[in-house]
Amino acid sequence: MQNDKLKFKDEFKRRIYKFALEIIKLVDELPKEKTCEIIGNQLLRSATSVGANVVEANSACSKKDYINFFNYALKSANESKFWLGLLRDSGKFDKDKTNKLLKETTEIANILASSILTLKGRK
Repeated sequence: MQNDKLKFKDEFKRRIYKFALEIIKLVDELPKEKTCEIIGNQLLRSATSVGANVVEANSACSKKDYINFFNYALKSANESKFWLGLLRDSGKFDKDKTNKLLKETTEIANILASSILTLKGRK
């Protein structure tokens, strides 16, 4: 059981890292327009913050601190969904690629939310 948890944690970290790399590629492919630059910067910050906060949680000094880092990661994932939706709906980026990343962001957010509930003992 403990081995499965460690395997899941490692897999989740790799998944979040891969997600951040995909966002970096997306931002680099955006049209060189002012709006895309602004939205791209916001997306880059929020999407990379997800992984940074999950990694930082491992250094937490208490369970409350650990949960707080997961909460920050969840907020960043939700913010990323907003920016991805704007790029898709404004026609500034390929809908299929954006939808794929939106799906991944939603799955990551769901895992984070479920983890938070479990950590708080509500699941």
